Amino acid sequence: QVQLAESGGGLVQAGDSLKLSCAASGRTASVFRMAWFRQAPGKEREFVAHINWNSASTYYADSVKDRFTVSRDNAKNTVYLQMNSLKPEDTAVYYCAARRVAFGLYDYWGQGTQVTVSS
Repeated sequence: QVQLAESGGGLVQAGDSLKLSCAASGRTASVFRMAWFRQAPGKEREFVAHINWNSASTYYADSVKDRFTVSRDNAKNTVYLQMNSLKPEDTAVYYCAARRVAFGLYDYWGQGTQVTVSS
């Protein structure tokens, strides 16, 4: 099992920056990829970005490309999401997820952290 705990959410103004953290514990050696998802009120959960644990290769949703950066610190078993130039439409609960293989569903999820961007 892998446990994930997000932190760093909050209320910011449009144009501000915020950095989320996701601390992983448990059988982290089994993790292949970690990702960030978000869910806005009344909307489905959507993919934001992912990072492969060993290679550090990344991939972003078009809506956040060039504004958000995902990174990881293997020594701390932590993944980060640096969010710049935030927009009101970025308001959502942000979830961290992890999976053991390259394809398929994500096996583990955090509880989420709220990000609110005011205009």
